[in-house]
Amino acid sequence: MRGLHVATAAAAPRWRARQFHNQPVESHLHGFLVDLWAAVRDETGGRLEVGVHQQNAGVAGSDPQALQMLMSGELEFQSLMGGILAQHVPAADLQAVPFAYRDHQQVHAAMAGDLGEYIRGEMRACGIHGFRHGVLENGFRQMFGCARPIHSAADLEGFRMRIPQGRMFREVFEALGATPVTVNIDGLYDALANGTVDGHENPLVVHEVNRLYEVSRHISVTNHMWSGFNLIANRAFWDGLPEDVRTVVERNVKLHCDRQRAYTDRFNRQALSRLQRERAMLVNQTDGASFRQRLAGEFYRRWRAEFGVTAWALLEAQAGPLV
Repeated sequence: MRGLHVATAAAAPRWRARQFHNQPVESHLHGFLVDLWAAVRDETGGRLEVGVHQQNAGVAGSDPQALQMLMSGELEFQSLMGGILAQHVPAADLQAVPFAYRDHQQVHAAMAGDLGEYIRGEMRACGIHGFRHGVLENGFRQMFGCARPIHSAADLEGFRMRIPQGRMFREVFEALGATPVTVNIDGLYDALANGTVDGHENPLVVHEVNRLYEVSRHISVTNHMWSGFNLIANRAFWDGLPEDVRTVVERNVKLHCDRQRAYTDRFNRQALSRLQRERAMLVNQTDGASFRQRLAGEFYRRWRAEFGVTAWALLEAQAGPLV
């Protein structure tokens, strides 16, 4: 999982930059980003050097603040979930439409195709460069309870569900009857431990690498939303790099993001049994139809109107009819 690239001697860099992400060093993300930028440094003869900073280098405000830094030019590169990016680029929420995607291969084909191109165009208008092959894998999100499992949508009535910042997350769980509570990833462990929330929803890999199994006991398999990290850059910084450097970066983004996706997909497929066996987690399947019924009709119609006809048509071209 960790970086395998061996650095070679290089000249003093012409461009220095920083890459932020919100996961720990031991995560499914950090080592692959280290590999990516080490390869870029070597292949550009040391002209571009990018330091990778886990957990957003500890900046107060975590992901939303780091995004503000990227948009202002204070930060050059970031990996960021679509739901948080959507605070400034609403189209990024197309990645998180509940029950829209069948599997992660479908998601990545959509992000490399017309739907992804539409989202990247919206990013560019906000001063952000999105990489066509730079959507990193997190996985489908499951629901986790501290004291009790979730079997159907009825079990979410009054359930204080931790969510990350993002309107899509909030409205999904309001529609499902839960009480959404926004907590950044850097405060999630404590929120579960002290009872501020009754549970959280995340991909299995995030649950494991952040040791959330220590403070929540139940895994309810829902696959309710896909989750990933968009590798993004400050547009002015990116456009200021010469074409040959950008070509090296693009090539290595594809190579190392492909590696990261394969690793994380394999990790998530093996995680349920490992969490049961090694972490004593209790796993249950759920009544998926009960969640979909709560979202059918008004929820999807409202979001179709929000995204607009063009964007929704691009989504349904990949996912099939949702309304």
